[in-house]
Amino acid sequence: MSDTLPSTSRSLPIALIRAREGVMQPIRDMLSETGITEQQWRVLRVLSEYGRMDTKTLADRSSLLFPSLTRIATTLREKGLVTQTRDDKDRRRQYIALTEAGQKIIDDRAGQTAQIVADLKSTLGAENYETLLDLLAMLDPGARP
Repeated sequence: MSDTLPSTSRSLPIALIRAREGVMQPIRDMLSETGITEQQWRVLRVLSEYGRMDTKTLADRSSLLFPSLTRIATTLREKGLVTQTRDDKDRRRQYIALTEAGQKIIDDRAGQTAQIVADLKSTLGAENYETLLDLLAMLDPGARP
């Protein structure tokens, strides 16, 4: 077995970073007019899809570290995009929910978001797009059995 490192052009970590940048640039462009960050967008998207949830679950589904979510939730609450409430039985547990204003940000960009996905599918081909998602899921430690 060789101890030679693979070429950076064939390095999975580097390829994933480059691909992420390619995928995120159109999303960044879309978000530039909203005043919200990529991370805030992820939180809003997850809440829009799943509804009100506890902060630990929201951090996991948004792919955020818990301390980052805490900061992001505070910012989103201050902007009026989410509400944050404490559990009646366990006061340490908090829930976050999307407000109408938060849902409006998602709804107003649904067409742009759909176009970004359509462009990616066009670039990769629909079958390769789905295969790529399946392959990436195999590398997700949260998705492994």
